[in-house]
Amino acid sequence: MTSLGNSSWGRSSFSFYLLGIPGLEESQHWIALPLGSLYLLALVGNVTILFIIRTDPSLHQPMYLFLAMLAAIDLILASSTAPKALAVLMSHSCEIWYPTCLTQMFFIHAFSSMESGVLVAMALDRYVAICHPLHHMTILTPGVIGRIGLVVLARGILLLIPFPILLRRLIFCQSVVISHAYCEHMAVVKLACSDATVNRAYGLVVALLVVGFDVFAIGISYSLILCAVLRVPGRDARLKAFGTCGSHICVILVFYVPGIFSFLTHRFGHNVPHHVHVLLATLYLLVPPALNPLVYGVKTQQIRERVLRVFYVRVWD
Repeated sequence: MTSLGNSSWGRSSFSFYLLGIPGLEESQHWIALPLGSLYLLALVGNVTILFIIRTDPSLHQPMYLFLAMLAAIDLILASSTAPKALAVLMSHSCEIWYPTCLTQMFFIHAFSSMESGVLVAMALDRYVAICHPLHHMTILTPGVIGRIGLVVLARGILLLIPFPILLRRLIFCQSVVISHAYCEHMAVVKLACSDATVNRAYGLVVALLVVGFDVFAIGISYSLILCAVLRVPGRDARLKAFGTCGSHICVILVFYVPGIFSFLTHRFGHNVPHHVHVLLATLYLLVPPALNPLVYGVKTQQIRERVLRVFYVRVWD
């Protein structure tokens, strides 16, 4: 049996072949249409969010600065996934060079971790805004927000850089066909004909560590918010306080619910068809970047008014 990846030359000179969505090869070009629409929506929506926050000084507040971080991460995350996936589905451009595959894998998993970290930071912002409103701007200064952003960035890089490093020690035999639309970590690990126990264990530890810690931190923040809001006299005041968290709660659900469901079906859903795994994993990377700008655009009055004002000036003037 011919082996690949057991030398520095072999590791960098062969390619993987992305299968797309196994079992749905005949209808892949139709599936590409909604995926392409989601990617276009993600590009337009997140660029709009970044432009509005950048050009409107009144939005240079903690919540909107964190939203700008989220929009930038969503742009990179969607752009790391969609172009190659759409090329595979629409034109059967299946070949991907080994180093390119590792790079795509790192960007997808690292920026997914960063998005989760930003959601924790946004929960912290909501906690400070509701529980300590008089000190909100003095606690979350631009310097503090910048340091939080650096911590989120560093965590994503440090936790995920071992993925490609550990993969380079594996030997890949004749099977170099990835049953996926992009270079997903476990899909690549399964192709190795050498022992991949370390890779599997580290991938599981990182997933549990990132999601477990972040969901716990968000849960603690909202528990404290709930206790504080319930002490507020008056039903209208309580609803107004809860209303300031509406957008963030929607974004949390959009990000974590499909992600956790995809993770559980991938690890334990052995009776779930493989094409369902692939579709879920692909949608998980495209739906949140596409919906996040819509959620904040609809639920946040300042952004909604700014979008309408920009549209009116550009189109009607």
